[in-house]
Amino acid sequence: MTLQTIPRTAVDGYLRLVRLPLDTTLGLLGRESAEIAVDRVDAGVRGFAGLLLRDDVLLDDSARRRTAADERAKALRLRTEAGLRAERADQEAEEREAKAEQRREQAKREAEQKRKRRTQTARKSAERRAEATQKAAAQTKEAVEDRAKRGRLETLERKSEALEEREEALTARDEAQRLGNAAARAKAACKNSAPAR
Repeated sequence: MTLQTIPRTAVDGYLRLVRLPLDTTLGLLGRESAEIAVDRVDAGVRGFAGLLLRDDVLLDDSARRRTAADERAKALRLRTEAGLRAERADQEAEEREAKAEQRREQAKREAEQKRKRRTQTARKSAERRAEATQKAAAQTKEAVEDRAKRGRLETLERKSEALEEREEALTARDEAQRLGNAAARAKAACKNSAPAR
C-alpha cells in the first residue's frame, strides 16, 4: 500500500459505510430512482475527492460510476416508457374489444328485428291468402247453391280443389322461402361469428 492508495481506500471505505443503510433501505423499498441518485452522489464525492487528492484512480472510478448511473437512469426511463406503452396498448385493446362487442350486439339486434319483420310479413301474407281462399271458397259455395245442376257443381268442385292445391303450393313456396331465409341467416351468423383477420 502506497501513500496514494491510503486516502483512496479511506474514501472508498467511508462511502461504502455511509451507503450501506441507504442501499439497504432503498433496496427494500424498491426505489430504483433513489438508488440512482445515491450512485450519482457517490460518483460526485469520489470525483471531488479525486480532485482534492489528485488521484486519477478515484477520478476514473467517479467517471465510471457516473456513466453507470446515467445508463441505469436511461434503462429505468425506457422501462417506464415501455410499461406505459404496454398499458396504453392494453387499454386500446380493451376499447377495441368493447367496440367489437357493441357491434356484435347491434348486429344481433338488427338481425332479430329483421327476422321479426320477415315473420310478420309472412304471417300477413298467409292471412291474406287464407282470407282470399276463404272468400273464394265462399263464392264457390254460393255459386254451387245458385246453380243446382250437377255438371256445374262438379266444375265448381274442381275449382275449389284447384284453389286448395294452389293454397298448398303457395304454402309450400312460403315454407321453402322461409327455410331459404333461415339458411341465409344461419350462413350470415356463421360469417359474423368468424374472428376477423
